[in-house]
Formats: sequence, structure tokens, C-alpha cells
Amino acid sequence: MRIRQHFLSLFFGAIFLLALAGQSIAGLFAFNEEQEAHGAATVSWLEFVTSSDFVVDVAENWQSEYLQFFLFILATIWLVQAGSPESKKPGDEGIGSDEQQLVGPHAKPGSPKWAKAGGWRQTIYSNSLLLVMGGIFLVSWFAQGLAGTTVYNQEQAEHGLPEITLGEYLLSADFWNRTLQNWQSEFLAVGSMVALSIVLRQRGSAESKPVGTPHEEGAVSAE
Repeated sequence: MRIRQHFLSLFFGAIFLLALAGQSIAGLFAFNEEQEAHGAATVSWLEFVTSSDFVVDVAENWQSEYLQFFLFILATIWLVQAGSPESKKPGDEGIGSDEQQLVGPHAKPGSPKWAKAGGWRQTIYSNSLLLVMGGIFLVSWFAQGLAGTTVYNQEQAEHGLPEITLGEYLLSADFWNRTLQNWQSEFLAVGSMVALSIVLRQRGSAESKPVGTPHEEGAVSAE
């Protein structure tokens, strides 16, 4: 297996870890500065990265990212955008035939086993990307709720106010402010990519049509 064939995944995996590490260090300094300003004890790096303050910030970003991809994958099954390389051609809406999807008797010798199988295994594998993206979104969103409840109650205690339950926090303005400020940016980013890729190009990128492709043509129709 040539490592060069996996540089795209390795590149994003590496910069993800670097960004996460950078966030933990910057977050630690910011947290301890706030602690000192309130006359409270500072914490170590390990204490900070296992705290609800760090978890809630990470989880709220993860859940919005995976929601973005979940919705984009789902929407591109049935919705199209003429001229965008992020969309199927108009008229190709839907899940496609077994022959097009290379499943069951139409599978190739090297196709995944569950693509060759029928019944529930094929159904699960046919929707596995959507299921995993949706699952990670739900887990991250729940983690955001749990960690956010702890952080919120810590702030309540500092002001001599009563604590609230997880259910109450999930209905609170604080939770939805954290959630929606991430969702709106993700939806804007995806929508911009779909629309701008109709008329703008990046030579050599798989996310762009060939430079000379007419605006009204998508990537598939240009091949």
C-alpha cells in the first residue's frame, strides 16, 4: 500500500490533531487567566482537557460539522443544483438502480461483501455513510448537552443561583445559542460551496469542474 495514495486523509488527520492540540493549549491559558481574575485556582493541562469547559467547546464544533455532512449527503440524494460539481445532474435524483449502484447480482468481484449480499446487510451498507455521520452528530450533540449543563451549573453556583437539569439545559437559550451559532456557519459554508462552484474554478481540484467547463454544466456532464 503506497502511503502517497492516502496523503489527503493523512494531511487532514495531522492538521486536525495539531489544531486540537493548539486549542487545548490556548484554551488552558484563557481558562487559567479567567480563574486568576476571579481569585480561583488554576488547573493543569490534563485537568483542563478532561474538564467540561474543554469538552463542550470541542463537542459543539464536532456536532455541527457532522450535521453539515449528514444533511449534505442526505440532500444530494434527492436535490440537484444545475452546474454545480457538488450535485448530480438534473434528472438523476434518487437512490439509483441496483445496476447503477453495483449491488446484489450487479456487484463486481472486488465489491464489498455486504454490497453483494441482499436483505438487511445490503440495506445497512447502502446507508452506512449516512448512519455513521448521523450517529457521530447525535453522540457529539449529547456530549455537548452534558458538558454544557455542567459548565452552566458551575456558573450558576458562582452567582448563588440554583442548578438545572440536563433536560432544562437542552431547552435553555444558552444551549441553543451555542448550537445555532455553529449550525448557521456550516449551512452557509456548504451552500456557498455548492453555488460558487457553478461559476468559479480551481484548476486541479476534485471539488471543481475543469476550468473551461461551461457554467451550466456539472462535473458529470462535462466528462
